[in-house]
Formats: sequence, structure tokens, C-alpha cells
Amino acid sequence: MTVRAVQIIKDDDGQRAQLVELPEDQLGEGDVTVAVDFSAVNFKDGLVVTGAVPVIETFPVVGGIDLAGSVTEAAAGSGYAEGDRVVVTGWGLAASHNGGFATRARVPHGWLTRVPERFSTWQAMAIGTAGYTAALSVRALQYNGVSPEQGPLVVTGAAGGVGSVAIALLASLGFEVHASTGRLEEEKYLRQLGAAEVIDRATLSEPAAGALGSERWAGGADTVGSHTLVNVLRRVSYGGTVANCGLAQGLDLPGSVAPFILRGVTLAGIDSVNAPADARDSAWALLAEQLDTGLLEEMTTTVPLERAAETAVQVLAGRVRGRTVVDVNA
Repeated sequence: MTVRAVQIIKDDDGQRAQLVELPEDQLGEGDVTVAVDFSAVNFKDGLVVTGAVPVIETFPVVGGIDLAGSVTEAAAGSGYAEGDRVVVTGWGLAASHNGGFATRARVPHGWLTRVPERFSTWQAMAIGTAGYTAALSVRALQYNGVSPEQGPLVVTGAAGGVGSVAIALLASLGFEVHASTGRLEEEKYLRQLGAAEVIDRATLSEPAAGALGSERWAGGADTVGSHTLVNVLRRVSYGGTVANCGLAQGLDLPGSVAPFILRGVTLAGIDSVNAPADARDSAWALLAEQLDTGLLEEMTTTVPLERAAETAVQVLAGRVRGRTVVDVNA
């Protein structure tokens, strides 16, 4: 049996993606085999496809940092059985292990998370790595005691996948959400998700004018890093928390420790790739409890497998709104 897949290769002509047919015995190591229904296109998929950041550890590799489908084979003792609906996000997918841009996948059982009963496998990938990461960010704010009574929150990179889901979750939880975006034409979309105010990202993306600014937000979820994160931190009120999960503007943090030592601000780092099972289960439980599936459908488009790579490039360039699901069987 062969597997249809988007494989990332690197040779003398550079790094590129190609649609291939792989023998099933080349799927890689693992004790669970999954018939993949859907994958998704995330910011990191753009890095994988283009090589803009050296994410891939082993070439060639099947792209796609997440997947959802049903178990077809599982080793005894794995805790899974044929027909179980599962989702895989992060771990080694598309880095050191073949990923989700394929009709089948084989992975270690410890990488699997059960799809919440409320969601279909399409919805699980409409959420995908981006939505799950947004949920981890919201959980971090909750764990640090941030509540709606303390004031508004800011979400940066608001029109992207993480930002879109973060807005929807926070608004559902009763927060006043301010959405920072470079695509002001998406204001109607962002307000539909629950944003109370839309901010031009240019007001946050320039070098900070001083170590501290006037207190504006009780915290926020940042997907951008660099100057944007610094400007958010310097405007957070006393005792607030900012969860950072991204680097769209840059890996640097060109700011001051003043927000931390003068206002007691917490910067919570969000790692979605190697998060332990309890954190994953908590994030998916939050999504199942709070995410409006109608909004999820509003923010999501679906493309066939052959368009996965080109869409990943567009996501990396910030030209895609919300979420994109890949139907690997289309």
C-alpha cells in the first residue's frame, strides 16, 4: 500500500515540497497507525516548507505539524484501539518524523490525544496546532489569576490562526479583547470573533519609547515577539500576565526588565510542541467547553492536499485569515 503525501526535500537545488506516493513502510517509527482525515496549515508549516527557519532535522520528511483521523492499528498496551478518533500536534511531526500532510501516519502512542467528543476530526484540525496553542495561552492567563474584572486583554497577530481562536475563547470567557492586526480590513471579522476594539499593529511594532508606558491592559496573548511584545509588556497593568507563543516579528526581546520588577508583570512562555499530556488535555477541554463551532467554521477554509505547500507559504507571509484545514484525501 502507498501513501499520498507532501514531502519536503533538500538537495543542491534547495529546499522544496513535492507531492509523492510513499510505501507505507516508510512512514517511520511508531506503535499506532492513523488513517488521516485532515491536517492544517500553521505558521510553523510555512517555516517547514520554505526553510526560512531550520525547523526540519531530517530530510526528506513529510510536512504537516498536526493531523486528525482514526486509528487503524495499535500495539497492545498503547491504550488505543481501531476506530479511536485522535489528534496529534507538535512533537516531532514534520521535523524529525513524517507529518500530517499524508493519507496515513505512524506515531508513538504517547503523541496522541483523543478528539473531544464534541468535535469532528475536521473541527479538530480547524482548531489544530494554532487553536490548541491559543488555548494553552488562555490557560496560562487563567493560571496566573487574570480575570475579566481586571481590565481588557490584548491579542497580537489577531487575524492569524492563534489570534483568531484566542479572541474567540477570551471573549467567550467574558474578557474585553483588543485585537492588534496589520490587516485593518479584517476589522469586521475580528469583531465577529468577539473583539471589542481593533488596533493597528503599527502602534505596537516600532521600538519602545521608554521602559514603561501608561497601563492599558491586564495582560494578553502575543504571537509576534520582538518590539511588539516589548510594547505590550510596558503597557500591562500591575500584576498582569502576557502569554507569548510566537515570533512573527522576531526572536529578539529588545526591551527592559522594568515591567517585571516595577509592575510585577509575568511573561509566560507557551511551548505547544512538547507540552505534557495533562496540559494538552486541559487545553482541549477548554476548547470543548468554550469554543463556538459556528465561529470556528467562519474562520476556517479547506484546501486539498496538493495546495498545502502553497498555502503554507501564504500563511508565513501573513496573507491568510484565520485557519486553513487540509483535506488529505481530496
